[in-house]
Amino acid sequence: MRVLGICFAGTSTEERRPMTRFVGEVLGLPQFRVDGVEADLFGLPDGSSFAVASLGGMGESSRSLGFLVADLDEAIAEFAAAGVPTDAPAENARERYVHFTAPDGHLYELVERL
Repeated sequence: MRVLGICFAGTSTEERRPMTRFVGEVLGLPQFRVDGVEADLFGLPDGSSFAVASLGGMGESSRSLGFLVADLDEAIAEFAAAGVPTDAPAENARERYVHFTAPDGHLYELVERL
């Protein structure tokens, strides 16, 4: 598997509106939309994104990090061979991704850009 970087960070919170305002107005990040994503998305200069979702909007996790991979299917196969389960691949207008729980007990993602 070829990991190319960290391309996504997300948070889910009861304070979605204030957090969205903070990210846009205080941090100065530009907001954008992606069909199929139920969160407020912001772009960073390196091409990565930050998402603000409603509490529970990212499943059982309040935080998530996404590792950009060159080939998602290859990464899933390598995880399976290593005994690391993932959920089924999902897709939106920008990327394909799977979630997995790492040994630290936290949720992470493998992401392939379309």
